Amino acid sequence: MQNDNPNTERYIAIARACLKAINDTAKNSGDREQKIQAVYQAIDTAFQAEFADYRQSVAIMATVLERIASGQLDGETAADLARKTLDQQPKNTREAKIH
Repeated sequence: MQNDNPNTERYIAIARACLKAINDTAKNSGDREQKIQAVYQAIDTAFQAEFADYRQSVAIMATVLERIASGQLDGETAADLARKTLDQQPKNTREAKIH
């Protein structure tokens, strides 16, 4: 992955979690299927942690869009609400590519 890609840090964090899980399960005796599930769980946990900001931003924006779409706001109020919502987004969700 290229260093200028905004998702490089996320990719590295997920890869490290995977490698740690693989190393941890390799040290332990136990059922192969349990080891595989532990690695899958580590991947899922790391992925969920890395994309929590995106999910939160999407939920907030969806709520704002629902208010705007309801038609109960005048044009300037709707535009102001949209601007305020965009300004409150975490920087990494404003500027980074999602994939």
